[in-house]
Amino acid sequence: MKKMRAKKSLGQNFLQDRSVLEKIIETADISSSDEIVEVGPGHGILTEELAKSAKKVTTIELDKGLIPGLKVVFALHDNIELIHQNALDFPPPQTPYKLVANIPYYITSPLISHFLHTDNRPTKIVLLVQKEVAKKICANKKMSVLALHVQNFGKPRIIDIVPPSAFRPRPKVDSAILEIEVFKKPIIEDYKAFFKLAHQAFSLSRKKLSNSLNQHKEALTKLNLQDKRAEHLTLEDWKELQNSL
Repeated sequence: MKKMRAKKSLGQNFLQDRSVLEKIIETADISSSDEIVEVGPGHGILTEELAKSAKKVTTIELDKGLIPGLKVVFALHDNIELIHQNALDFPPPQTPYKLVANIPYYITSPLISHFLHTDNRPTKIVLLVQKEVAKKICANKKMSVLALHVQNFGKPRIIDIVPPSAFRPRPKVDSAILEIEVFKKPIIEDYKAFFKLAHQAFSLSRKKLSNSLNQHKEALTKLNLQDKRAEHLTLEDWKELQNSL
């Protein structure tokens, strides 16, 4: 079988450490009735472990050079479906599922958005991501658009920190196992309007909200938010502001 090599252009870092693999599987808490969606199977090491416990694993790979080798690896598993596609174009299943993956760092935000901005969101998300991005997502004081985005849809937490030595080739930064327990419905249900408002506020993040959202001064003053900056607002603050507009 032809050796599968990582491509820098696709941000590929193949997981090698079995202890990290076991921690991901433990966090995903897979039962025999679970359907799993995986993005970027790499050498298939995580896929095969997922398939041992899950009813079905749908794994999505963009790199056509990996497909022939993965077909060989998965040949003995009748519950793995391999799809050659960009995961950002993949329509999520209509049935309940969990998203579990070691993903390229550069698609972290768009990938999470893709699966949360759908009628059928995953019940749980477990991802290997860059440590600093995981910390930003889990922030509870100095918020970012990404933190607000994720926390509107679920409860994130860092399970463990993963060193570069767990991968081949080694990334230049630490990674983290990130778990997101997805809510049945978002805290702010009109999330499209919310994120439009948040993006506007964060585009001038050094400015007070009375400047960045000056067309909403009356609502800001009513909620005593006019002198705050976007990063200091909680989700509840945003919900109150949204409701008052």
